[in-house]
Amino acid sequence: MELLVASGVGVLTAVGVYLCLRGRTFPVVLGLSFLSYAVNLFLFATGRLVVGRPPIIDPAAPGYTDPLPQALVLTAIVISFGMTALVVVLALRGFLEAGSDHVDGREPGAEGRR
Repeated sequence: MELLVASGVGVLTAVGVYLCLRGRTFPVVLGLSFLSYAVNLFLFATGRLVVGRPPIIDPAAPGYTDPLPQALVLTAIVISFGMTALVVVLALRGFLEAGSDHVDGREPGAEGRR
């Protein structure tokens, strides 16, 4: 189970970094989303992966799982949703202003068209 979660965090991080290094704004936004998913999964895994245990202390339960990483992940999901919405609006505004979604404002091979 731990190997699967660690592999998932690694793959999400690799995909996020790859997309963040692309030359267009939409893949950069997707890359930032993948990086936030990787961080959320990492935060969730820090609370130890326990199946079938409640996140509260109950005298009848044989044990409990740590509720703090779950609360941190829920907070991070809300914050990343708001930040993704902001970045999408900024990317759309940049596209409408520049006429291109390339990060430096110029399309590759468009030097001779001006």
